Amino acid sequence: MTEFPSNQLPQFTILGNSFQPNYLAIESVTTAFPWIKEASKSIGAYIHVPFCFHKCHYCDFFSIVGKEEQHEVFVRRLIKELAFVGPMMQPLQSIFIGGGTPTLLSEELLQEMLVAIQEHLPMHPNIEFSLEANPETVTAQKASILVSHGVNRVSIGAQSFDKNLLTQLERWHDPKNVARSVSRIKQAGIQNVSIDLIYAIPTQTLKQMQQDVETAIALEPTHISCYALMYEPNTPLRTRLDNGTVTRVTHDVEADMYDSVSDILAKSEFAQYEISNFAKEGYQCKHNVMYWKNQNWWPFGPAAAGHIDGRRWKNSPRLKAYLNNLNLPAVEDVEIVDVDLQAGESFMMGLRLLEGMERSLVNRLLAQSPLRWRDAVIDQNIQRGLLAWRGEKLILTTKGLHFADNVITELLMRDEQLADIKGQKPL
Repeated sequence: MTEFPSNQLPQFTILGNSFQPNYLAIESVTTAFPWIKEASKSIGAYIHVPFCFHKCHYCDFFSIVGKEEQHEVFVRRLIKELAFVGPMMQPLQSIFIGGGTPTLLSEELLQEMLVAIQEHLPMHPNIEFSLEANPETVTAQKASILVSHGVNRVSIGAQSFDKNLLTQLERWHDPKNVARSVSRIKQAGIQNVSIDLIYAIPTQTLKQMQQDVETAIALEPTHISCYALMYEPNTPLRTRLDNGTVTRVTHDVEADMYDSVSDILAKSEFAQYEISNFAKEGYQCKHNVMYWKNQNWWPFGPAAAGHIDGRRWKNSPRLKAYLNNLNLPAVEDVEIVDVDLQAGESFMMGLRLLEGMERSLVNRLLAQSPLRWRDAVIDQNIQRGLLAWRGEKLILTTKGLHFADNVITELLMRDEQLADIKGQKPL
């Protein structure tokens, strides 16, 4: 790890809401060194490439349509950020390049970015190096570039193989190009391929959902992510829902779809290891498991979010401001999470994993709660049949997987739960 002379470090700005660490005091501007030295605790890195050729109606990620003229200056700026932070880091177990559409970059810029990542970010010998790809943007040459520069896992956003359902999502790609992309990636030498699907799309039937899953399986990926459609605030899809131009799939149909997804994938030897994720043996996504275990990662690029030991933040989602900064982006929404909320978040993330949470960890987290209020929440959900002890691990039951959001919310609702306990009211 390289130590930088403090007089050579630029300043960077903290914007928006922040509960700042002691060394930041109450200033909104600080030198960079106290901030980036924390990067040494990261085991992973997320790199955000914000460009898309079209904004899908369900997407709430920071992405920019067009602006091709800014692709090159973005890559140059990202390289400066990588060079500035990278020397502070330990060998990383996971790197994930998302977006946006990373494969929208030209072959030259894609290669330049990957070369810089290899040069500036230290990598563990068994690193999982993932990149998201849109089916319309995977050429044989780009696939070869990925392999040549260390990428060993590609996640392809299929969402559905039904053109009418893709239209509901305002998703612009030809379903046939998913198979073409998978073939090109595998021919280039990457066998670890994940396919992303969405279910509970407006007008989607159970049979259509089953056909999507079976089509994905036929492409022989190592991993499938299958998420229920979310109507995120401030998205065109949410606006369409609110004004009645689309109708949400009923809860019962969505539940049937979830059960069917699990059954079909289990028969094809995809083990469910998280609520929405399924993998062949040995192909669980290390990067997402890092998130679900509340471990430490560092963000690169505009709007990328990071987490270090209970401190969360995101880089400012403003491309112009990002391009104007020399080494570090402005950051915002800095939050230092207290130990009680850290416990709640550990339950929120840990219970998503089907392997469950070790009893020793559960006991340690329960002790972090004032008046141990989470003990009662867990006991009641065990009585409801939503949680259970399987040996020495606390898990969501099969029934509990359908009500995971309810259980997790109860384990997070600190103020409400404390009020109930103090008033001796039932939960």
